[in-house]
Parts: sequence; C-alpha cells; structure tokens
Amino acid sequence: MKYEIPFNKPSVVGKEIDWVLESIAEGHISGDGPFTKRAERKLQDELGIERVLLTTSCTHALEMSAMLLELQPGDEVIVPSFTFVSTANAFVGRGVKPIFVDVRPDTLNLDEKRLEEAISPRCKAIVLVHYAGVACEMDAIMEIADRHGLVVIEDNAHGLYAKYRGKYLGTFGAMATQSFHETKNFTCGEGGALLLQNPELIQRAEIIREKGTNRARFFRGQVDKYTWVDHGSSYVLADLLAAYLSAQLERRETIQGARSRIWQRYMDSLQGWAGERGIAVPTIPEHCEQSYHLFYMLMPSREQQQQLIAHLRTQSILSVFHYLPLHLSPMGLKHGSAPGGCPVTEDISGRLLRLPFYASLSETEQSRVIESILSFRAQV
Repeated sequence: MKYEIPFNKPSVVGKEIDWVLESIAEGHISGDGPFTKRAERKLQDELGIERVLLTTSCTHALEMSAMLLELQPGDEVIVPSFTFVSTANAFVGRGVKPIFVDVRPDTLNLDEKRLEEAISPRCKAIVLVHYAGVACEMDAIMEIADRHGLVVIEDNAHGLYAKYRGKYLGTFGAMATQSFHETKNFTCGEGGALLLQNPELIQRAEIIREKGTNRARFFRGQVDKYTWVDHGSSYVLADLLAAYLSAQLERRETIQGARSRIWQRYMDSLQGWAGERGIAVPTIPEHCEQSYHLFYMLMPSREQQQQLIAHLRTQSILSVFHYLPLHLSPMGLKHGSAPGGCPVTEDISGRLLRLPFYASLSETEQSRVIESILSFRAQV
C-alpha cells in the first residue's frame, strides 16, 4: 500500500544527482575513489576523529569491529536488548555470546546501572547504542569499562553529529559505527562507516575492509605490490554511493535544521495532549544534544499502540513500531543471555510508535499527522 505520508522519504537537498553523474563521468564508481575520500575527510575534520572508513553498511562496520578485537568463541560482549539485530549479530557470527542488558525507561538507552552485574571474566566489550540520537551516559559507562578493562564500541547509527557534554558521539569508544541507510539523517541508500582513533587499529581495519589485502598501502605507494595478509571481506562503499553521501554531508546544516524544526513541532504540538493521556514523549537530558533522528510516543498499552497505527493508516499516514526484544527472539534465546531479564525493554517495545519523519516533510503534511493524532480516541 502506498501512503500519502510515508514513514520515511529519501531527500535530495543539494548536488546529489550532479555528483553521482560526475562520479560516472570520471570513470571511478567503485570504492575508495575521490568522493569516498571527500566524505571521509569531511567526517574526520568535523568530528575530530583520526580515521573514518566508509563501509557498505553499519552492519559491516560492526563486523569489522568484531574482527579488529580478535574476539574468540566463548568471549562475551554486552549489548542492549532494545536494538537492531546487527548490534548483536556482528558478534554472534564470530561465536561470541551476547549478554543482553536492559535500557533506561527515560532515554531508552543502555542502563549504565545494570552494566556491572552483566560483566564476567569472559566479557571483552560493551557495545552501546545511542537510541534516537540521544547519548548514553558516557561518563559512567567509560568509567566502568576502564575499571574492568573492557573495550567500548559505539553503535552510533542514529546519532551522527549529536553530542554528550559537548563532545560528538562516536568519539568516546575505541571504535564507533555509523549508518547511511535510507532511513538515517544522512543517506546514500545503503552505507556505513567505521570510526577509529588508534593508529594500530586503523592499519588493520584498512586491510580487513579490502578483503584482507594491503591494497590501501599499495595505492599510497607504501608497498610496491599488494597481497593477502589477513582475514577480511569486501566492505568498501562504492564511490557512486559516496558521491550521493558527500552531497548530503555538504548540506549538514540544511538537513539538521529541517529535522530539528520537525521534531520540535511534534513536541510542541503533542506533549500536552500526550501527558493528559499517559503517553510518554522523548526525554532529552540537558547535557545531551540530540541528532533529531526520530520522534516516538510510548502509548499506555500495546492495544492503544496498534489502534493509533491503524487510525493513522485510515488517513493514509504510515507510523511504525520499533525493535522487538532481542533476548526473547529465537536467536537471542539460543545464543544470548539476559541476567535478571530486561523488563523495561519488554514493556516499551510493545508500546512505542514512531511518527513520519524526514527532512522534506512539509508543514502541511506534518499538520495532517498532528491533527490525525489529536483526533484519535482510544478504544479502551
């Protein structure tokens, strides 16, 4: 079914088409071409990160992080249960056991108070997710990680350009991953990035990303030929896609400005109505600068969530739920564990509803969404 107001719509905001055509005209549409380098340099300069490597997806960037840590079967990593499957799957694929930890009821981020009870001698890393582009409590998490000798990996698929206490997300852990999927603030359809600070990790990451070869060093003139030197796969983003992404990144202020206005209008229009009905809206701590990635509501019950989704569909408006608890999924039950369970995740996953949100959402379209929500009457 085609909706008049979809949940997401990819936006063209600048020179996306021009630069894709330029990439074709230049004759280099495979990976590590001029647009790849342009996008990587821009992210490095703006985030203050040592190295950014564009990848074919955020999932693949997570897989690379697991390879870089040289995790072995039987090792454990802590992940939130309330996340996309890739956050856990990248590690399970290497025989690593995910230890699922619950999320906070306010920000829906990994609950730092539940971390230490999940740490065992086999634990090697904490993989956190900045849900909706709102930061986890990084001071507490980094202190716990340092005390236990654990590596922190930030799954920052939602949070590009968001900040925690003035510092960009994706720059706290040893590694971070980004997503440029079509639903993200900045997109090329399918794509991702791995962010690194450690020079030793950077050199090996280049090899893993290039099918286990030292091809990157060859093109820099550091070796006279390249060969197979390590494990790896084909994780390099096509320059054709990097051209589209580069144009999006160049219009950062335009995209983020539009998204912030849309987010704030949802909040201003719905907060009072929601509060009167026991419906929760996003919580943004004062020390966090969000990325304006999505706007959600937590309905009082799953029944009301489903009723509102159905009500909006009658208006040709698509709203959607989000993650199902990973610890209760067939693979989660088979490969993971959730000490003490994850009651917050189990509760909120059945009540959360996401509203249409994209940079080109017009005022008229957003008015329709808001008016349709305000006209909703729950069948209790």
